[in-house]
Amino acid sequence: MNDAQAIDRDDSTARPVLRATGLSKVYEMGEVRVQALKNIDLTLHERELLVLLGASGSGKSTLLNILGGLDVASSGSLFYGEQELSGASQTELTYYRRDHVGFVFQFYNLISSLTARENVSLVTDIAVSPMRPEEALALVGLESRMDHFPAQLSGGEQQRVAIARAIAKRPHILLCDEPTGALDVGTGRLVLSVLDRVNRETGTTTAIITHNAAIGRIGDTVLRMSSGEIVERMHNAQREDVERIEW
Repeated sequence: MNDAQAIDRDDSTARPVLRATGLSKVYEMGEVRVQALKNIDLTLHERELLVLLGASGSGKSTLLNILGGLDVASSGSLFYGEQELSGASQTELTYYRRDHVGFVFQFYNLISSLTARENVSLVTDIAVSPMRPEEALALVGLESRMDHFPAQLSGGEQQRVAIARAIAKRPHILLCDEPTGALDVGTGRLVLSVLDRVNRETGTTTAIITHNAAIGRIGDTVLRMSSGEIVERMHNAQREDVERIEW
């Protein structure tokens, strides 16, 4: 990657949001043991945009699920600020996900019988200090599509509704698992532009999983995973504009 150095992030002004030390995950299926993660050390800072690269089966999604409280590690420690999550109860993890984490997945998971505004309201109705649904939809450029149903929206518009739903509760952390995986290049570029804008304008710490190495150029930090391990860490001296990325 141009404008990148193989160094760890060293930013004394950025507060750590998530800190993982020695995270490992083993799935046991009868006598078969599958090690999905091996001794992961990772720190996500305030306002940072992290890109996680790796082929299918490299452990990216497993790591993201643990960071988001959807799964738990077999060993190691994970802290959200000063709160240790590695020993948290299911109730504590539920509150952590509800109050602090937004998720965006490859598939949009919108409710077909609800409008874009109503899909976002599902989150704002239970959040502690949410944006108005209209504000969240405006942030992703859907001011004119708020009262349309998912079937009336393109794939990229549906994904932007999903992003609006994720950010409407003002999460501290936004976790995105292959958010452009089901989209064509042009639409994927638009969705990445929205995620970049959300990170810059709201300061939400953001992690994006992708198998596309070119997308790494938009991040502050890039981690490459293989066989459950982080095999490369890079820091971009300057984040690339999404429109300038070739893939």
